[in-house]
Formats: sequence, C-alpha cells, structure tokens
Amino acid sequence: MLNIIEIKDFNAPELDVYARLTEAQLLNKDHPEDGMFIAESPKVIGRALDAGYTPVSVLVERRQLEENDETRQVLRRYENTDIPIYTADFDVLAKLTGFKLTRGMLCAMYRRPLQNYLELCAGKSRIAILENVMNPTNVGAIFRSAAALHMEAVLLTPGCSDPLYRRASRVSMGTVFQVPWTSIQDDNEIRCQREILWPKQAITELKQMGYKTAALALTDDSVSIDDPNLMQEEKLAVILGTEGDGLMKETMELCDYTVKIPMAHGVDSLNVAAASAVAFWQLGKR
Repeated sequence: MLNIIEIKDFNAPELDVYARLTEAQLLNKDHPEDGMFIAESPKVIGRALDAGYTPVSVLVERRQLEENDETRQVLRRYENTDIPIYTADFDVLAKLTGFKLTRGMLCAMYRRPLQNYLELCAGKSRIAILENVMNPTNVGAIFRSAAALHMEAVLLTPGCSDPLYRRASRVSMGTVFQVPWTSIQDDNEIRCQREILWPKQAITELKQMGYKTAALALTDDSVSIDDPNLMQEEKLAVILGTEGDGLMKETMELCDYTVKIPMAHGVDSLNVAAASAVAFWQLGKR
C-alpha cells in the first residue's frame, strides 16, 4: 500500500518544501544535517533512490500516478512505507511554483555529508574539476558527459552551482547520483578560504597523490587535447573554468598542462558543457 494523501490545503507546512522554500533554504547551511533537495522526474528520482538517498515525501500529478508506467514503477519502491505521497490533478498542482517543469513528479530527499575531496579521489585515474561553474544547466550537462565518458569523479570549487539543485540534477538525467562528487573544502575553516585551499593547496595535494593536472584553456603554450604525452598520463585531473572568464590565471600557472581543443572556422572556444564532452571523450581513453 502507498501512503497517498490528497492535497486539500496549499498552505499546509508539509508542502513548503515544494512551493515556498528556496534552494538556499533547502540547502540549510547553518544546519547541514537537515539539508534537503528536490529530485524531479521519475528517472532522476529513481537514480537518487538507487544511490541510497533518503526520501522525505513525494508530490505527483494524479494522472501520472494512475497512467504513467515509469512513475508507477518508481512509486512501487515506496510501498509499505510511511513516506507521504501528495497528489492532485494537474490544474491544482500547477498552482505550486515550478510544478509544470517536473514531468509529473517531485521527491524531497535528505542530503548526505560530503566526502573529503582527497579521500574521494583515492584509487581513481580520471577526475574532472569545475572551477566556479555557476550555471546549473552547465553543471548538469557536465555531469552527464562525465558519466558517459569515463570520468570517475567530479570535484567542484566553492563557487560552483550545487549539483543537487533541481535544474542541475534534471539536466544531468540523474547522473549527479551516479558519478562520485564533492566540493573542494575542508573541516579547517582557515584552509577553506579560496586563496588558501583552491587553487594552490588543492592542486599541490592532488599532485602529491600522483595526478597530472590539465587546464582546459586557450593560451600560447596550450597543447592539443590529443597530445601523446598527455594521453599517456596514468592519473589525470581535467580542470574546466567558469562560463565567459574561463580558468583563473593562477590555476593555469599551477597546472602541468594547458590544453586546447583544435577548432575550425575561426571559432576560439566552446560552451564549457560542450567542451567538457570533447575533453572527457578524448582524455578518458585508456
């Protein structure tokens, strides 16, 4: 049996998570142990459940509940539990902010503590690092490429968009729950200051673990992405920068390689998400 609850009162506090809380409020930096996120669409929700995230509640359109096989397959995983499944017709749910983007189903889930970035990288040969990539659509697309093209982990600097934001996880098709990831941060608050931990300290520590670092950037000394020496590296960290400005100068100076994607017709750069797909495809080859 499913714990299905018909929505009658839009002001009910249990619906705040879907209708009234911002992404920042859900993140709950002051009390991260209570932090939540919203997974959107049956595929994304299913992959979050597969990854072991704990659900809080579900919001689903009645027609999806009754007619959509993918939705019903995910909901079977809630049978014989106390997880509330809130439902109503579409025209009613449309009054809830953003529901039209959900493909009929939302699930509120608890966040999990982030792993230390050095521990996450242990035993991995190909990782990606995102420096201040602020657009959640780009973050989601990069994760999808990382999952498909052999990146074993993704690290994010503190300036990046959160991979668990609804748009990011939706664009990723749920691969944010499949590719191991964490933020480059530390329990030591002093080390967490950007100028201390990233880029100098973090890149130094990754090099001590045996990684060669490859900054994706167009400079006079950039090597082609299919450079033989680059391709032969046993452990490689591919670093991609923010939209527009690209990587910080200090980051590039610290890296072992500066890498470019050869292009035609006078085009000098690609969107960071498109560039990530090309870089991961080439540099993920073993």
